[in-house]
Amino acid sequence: MQAEVSEVMRRSLRRDGALPLPRAGEVRTARGRRSHLLRAALLMVLATAAAPAHAFIAYVSNEKSNTVSVIDTDSWTVTKTIKVGQRPRGIDFTRDGKFVLVAVGDDDTIQVIDAKTQTVVDSLPSGPDPELFAQDAAGKILYVANENDNTVTVIDLEKRARLGDIQVGVEPEGMTISPDGKTLINTSETTNMAHFIDTASRQIVANVLVDARPRFAEFKHDSSEVWVSSEIGGTVSIIDPRKHEVIGKVTFEIPGLRKEAIQPVGIGMTKDDKTAFIALGPANRIAVVDVATRKVTKYLLVGQRVWHVAFTPDEKYLLTTNGVSNDVSVIDVAAQKVIKTIQVGELPWGVTIAP
Repeated sequence: MQAEVSEVMRRSLRRDGALPLPRAGEVRTARGRRSHLLRAALLMVLATAAAPAHAFIAYVSNEKSNTVSVIDTDSWTVTKTIKVGQRPRGIDFTRDGKFVLVAVGDDDTIQVIDAKTQTVVDSLPSGPDPELFAQDAAGKILYVANENDNTVTVIDLEKRARLGDIQVGVEPEGMTISPDGKTLINTSETTNMAHFIDTASRQIVANVLVDARPRFAEFKHDSSEVWVSSEIGGTVSIIDPRKHEVIGKVTFEIPGLRKEAIQPVGIGMTKDDKTAFIALGPANRIAVVDVATRKVTKYLLVGQRVWHVAFTPDEKYLLTTNGVSNDVSVIDVAAQKVIKTIQVGELPWGVTIAP
């Protein structure tokens, strides 16, 4: 093995001009120089190979214990527990990775956690009972679904000021924004609709009826589809965002489980838009879905009442929040198997990972 590495390094160094062919009378000097350079280069290669992979940091909102658990994805351990407001749910990093935003529903605000100090440093104005939110691509505007007053609050993140509200359906929850930033989607649990909102005019331009109790919405990265999970309906509706109509559905069937136990909520889609991972609530499973065929290819058993999911930025792992078992499952995305369980606070709800 060492001989192979040495030969590779020798060729590389000679190609780069670091190892010129010696002239007559310079053989010993050239050999010494080559030996020194090869040793140095080999040490660099070995040092790089031995260096640990970059660890990402995950934040998990714990709805009942009013805390946020901080997880190191290198050791897969909780490194800190941050006390926040009452009933934290929606959680996400700001686009620049400097802050973590968490919706504390019973305090009617969005709290701001400094990612460097891992402490709460500020709060943002929202409506009553904020649940989920979405940011524009620039990270300047925040859109917050307020469950108790049927509105979406628009917040200027830089000024930390409330810009206004958009009236939507009853019990708004799911929030996502199109990759081009022109369309905001909000789902309303009781109205059973996905509301399409023009971000320029802040007006609803279409309402699409889906199955009962829509909870989450996710755009494909190529903007061609919006996937909306319906908890009570037990389906994921696929919407054409240009025609504003349902063009297909993902359904689920797990041997030994009643239909009503299968309640899709969180959705995570790989960047290549080939595979979706869908949290199925009290079914305690993640459904792996082929996006092209819209068929389930596999079910992964995770913790109890799986709620939301998040990928590490390199998409090697997917983290799931399991509300009843008070833990987080770690899924190896390529192998499509659970490799780790991490205990967190009470009723873990949302999860976000540093960009």
